[in-house]
This record gives sequence, structure tokens and C-alpha cells, in this order.
Amino acid sequence: MRILVVEDEEKIASFIERGLKEHHYTVDVGRDGEEGQYLADVNAYDLILLDIMLPKKDGVSICRELRQRKNATPILMLTARDAVTDKVSGLDAGADDYLTKPFSFSELLARIRALLRRGREEKVDVLRIADLEMNLLNHEVRRGEQDIKLTSKEYGLLEYLMLHANQVVTRTMISEHVWKEDFNSFTNVIDVHIRYLRNKIDKPYPTKLIHTVRGTGYILKEASS
Repeated sequence: MRILVVEDEEKIASFIERGLKEHHYTVDVGRDGEEGQYLADVNAYDLILLDIMLPKKDGVSICRELRQRKNATPILMLTARDAVTDKVSGLDAGADDYLTKPFSFSELLARIRALLRRGREEKVDVLRIADLEMNLLNHEVRRGEQDIKLTSKEYGLLEYLMLHANQVVTRTMISEHVWKEDFNSFTNVIDVHIRYLRNKIDKPYPTKLIHTVRGTGYILKEASS
């Protein structure tokens, strides 16, 4: 899952970014309102964490404009304000939830999980293909009876492949969703991580799931035919 954090306080932004990455989320950070608005306009996110008090452009205005453009990405507002009128302003602008600073990271994660579940039409918490299983709530991955330990990037890559099972995904699609804004499309980092994944989820098993589509990208499916 890819999350946009729009927060101008460096310590808070770094704290949230580090914590989310530890829980296998891909994170982009906007340091002011204008940068946050730009990132939200040009990229597809699964969720946006949006501070209200931002330089250059406030979070309520950003939220309102995103909704006016029919951007339905779940938005969780973050702010030091706790007055009822401030909460109402954010929710009326189109925010889905509201969290007042200071907050515990465990509560932030719980609210993120709730919004992501709400955003999935079928509310699927476990992805499966063949005997490969990924739990989106506790981030556990298993193949058959074997637990598989993945790095954050490996998990993000596998999650994206499983969410698009039986579909060809290009390297550009992967880079835009799994990697950050500064991804260099001329590197072979995606191919390297695909190889890491194959070593963990394919190599020990007779049925291979990750297949290369020459000149295009990859596809996760049960059979190579």
C-alpha cells in the first residue's frame, strides 16, 4: 500500500515515515501544502495523511480541492487542534477521519488499517494465489505451511503483484506504486528485488508463480502457460 504523508514538522514526518515503512507501507512525504497537493494530483495513493496547519496551503483546502476533483482516496487529517469546529471543518471538506496530535503510533496504524479496509470494495484481508497467502492486516506471508520473511520492499512488491494477480504489470507501474518519487527508472533495482522474491517464494517450490513477460514486466499467476 502506498501512503502520502503531508506534514511540515520534520520530526513528526520522519517519525511517521519510518514507522510506516517498518510496517511495509510505501511512503511519500510532502513538506508543505503545495508539494502535498502536487504529489496527490500526480500519483495514485491508497491513503493520505494530511496535516491541517501547513505552510503555503492548508490541509482543509487541499482536502476540499481533491474531493472537488473526484479524488476518492481516503484522507486522515492530522492536527494539533482539537476544537470541535476544526474537526468539523476537516470532515466537511471531505476527510474520512481525524486524529489529534500528540497521538500514539499504534492508534495511527489502527485508523490507517480501518480506512484501508473501508476503501476496499470487497474488504479482502487475505490475498491468495495457489498456496501463497498474504495477510494484509498483520503482514504475514505464507506458502503452504511455511512462513516467509520479507523485507519492506519485498513485501510491497509482492503485495502489488498479488493485488494484480493474473495481470501483466510493467516496471513503470511497479516503480510508481512500490518505489518513491526519486526512483531511477534506469536502474535494475526492480529486477533485483524480483530475483530476491523468487528465491523466497518460488525457488523452494515446484510450481512457480512469478513469470517474466519479456520486454514488458511481470505477472503473478499459477501456471506459466
